[in-house]
Amino acid sequence: MKFTAFERSLQGTGASRRLRLVGKVPGIVYGAGEATTIEVDHNALYHAMRKEAFHSSILEMELAGNVQKVLLRDYQLHPYKQQVLHVDFQRVDATTRIHKKIPLHFINEADAPAVKIDKCTITHVVSELEVECLAEQLPEHLTIDLGAMTKGQTLHLNDVDFGAGIKVLTHGRKNPAIATVVEPVAEEIIAAPVAAAEPAKGKKGKK
Repeated sequence: MKFTAFERSLQGTGASRRLRLVGKVPGIVYGAGEATTIEVDHNALYHAMRKEAFHSSILEMELAGNVQKVLLRDYQLHPYKQQVLHVDFQRVDATTRIHKKIPLHFINEADAPAVKIDKCTITHVVSELEVECLAEQLPEHLTIDLGAMTKGQTLHLNDVDFGAGIKVLTHGRKNPAIATVVEPVAEEIIAAPVAAAEPAKGKKGKK
């Protein structure tokens, strides 16, 4: 994805506030040289940030006529307004090794024997994984194929091949679960208790 940024000369809280008033977002680009303060059009940035790829892939930033490869590293949102207050980018090149959380895309769930035959459901235990790789190898997402899952099965990290150069960081967890099959809950019909019939009252004879 591509976006345009402009160099920012004025810094400080007051300058950042004035930028926001005219629809700009203050930011910074660091790494591979000196840090550069920038400003970005708010609406363009806000709509770009609604796309998953903007958060998890290498971006092309046009700045002062040059295109630099960067990675979104951090951003600050207004507590209740739909407004981006600040954004941080990191410059990257072919030799940069990075850590980044990557979203998981699950496919073929409806075709899994556990779902199609046994009427089970598949629970996604995690929705993203943290990876370490070279910047040029960073994927926009990781694909998890659930098409072969059967009743009673749990898919673990070691069951998935993410390709050469992609190392998943587990932070001490051994072979964590990614998805698991949940069997349908049998419905138990409980009959309502039948009230005991009261004994018929006999008619009292006249004396």
